[in-house]
Amino acid sequence: MRIDPDLAATVAAVADEGTLEAASRRLRITPSAVSQRLKTLEQQLGRVLVVRAKPARLTEAGEAVVRLARQVALLEHDALSGLGRDEDGGRISIPLAVNADSMATWFLPPLARLSAEHAIDFDLHRDDQNFTARLLESGAVMAAVTSEEAPVAGCSVSPLGVLEYRAMAERRFAQRWFPQGVTPAALAAAPFVDFDRRDTLQQQWLERMGVPHHGVPRHYVPASHDYALAVELGLGWGMVPLPQQTSRLVPLGGPALHVRLHWQQWNLRSALLDTIAAEVAGEARRVLT
Repeated sequence: MRIDPDLAATVAAVADEGTLEAASRRLRITPSAVSQRLKTLEQQLGRVLVVRAKPARLTEAGEAVVRLARQVALLEHDALSGLGRDEDGGRISIPLAVNADSMATWFLPPLARLSAEHAIDFDLHRDDQNFTARLLESGAVMAAVTSEEAPVAGCSVSPLGVLEYRAMAERRFAQRWFPQGVTPAALAAAPFVDFDRRDTLQQQWLERMGVPHHGVPRHYVPASHDYALAVELGLGWGMVPLPQQTSRLVPLGGPALHVRLHWQQWNLRSALLDTIAAEVAGEARRVLT
């Protein structure tokens, strides 16, 4: 049995766009044609590929088909480039996963340089560094910045560096909440800023300082730039990555926390994907510790 590349690309378009109608606009065919292509491939494979919801959701079988579609598109683009026919391949979309702090501090400059030299549309998926590898498994992205050192099945992995975090606070906030120093009693009462409910950096630091994090006041600010700004404005103390630390912040002491970052990408020979990896790794070497 063979999977028609056009049918696989239709599944990928539905996954990317979220609805059959949006996928039809991208593919320049009617919604009924999109639906018919899905049905045809599902009948051929004997599997449901897409759950028809809003947004549409891929099944496990659908994820496998999307991985195939993205790999075919990437290899086709590389082949046309090798033949000097880049214009025939048009622009290619490269989905990548990255954690919010990397995106806010070092990840975008290499993508801007790559976009100036290549016909690439980057499709960034933001998630916690502990969860970006799952997007590789599902076929949603071709490569990811992740804290997971063990390679995802079908992927290669290489180290990027360490993003260092230190407990910081705005000066007047520190004077108000820690007049006698950063003691366990003061830490139990002083509010801190959490990124979201999956972020554990603040809790880890509190535990290393001998303070249970349960019951400590906290604010949730789920955007990296806004998180650092919230700490600068005195909303609470927080674990701020080294590239975002400014003169308006004072350190609270205690241990620095280090998040080791890795680059995982599909394990296939692609000149374009390797070029992206090299540019990202070069920027990481300049910025990360």
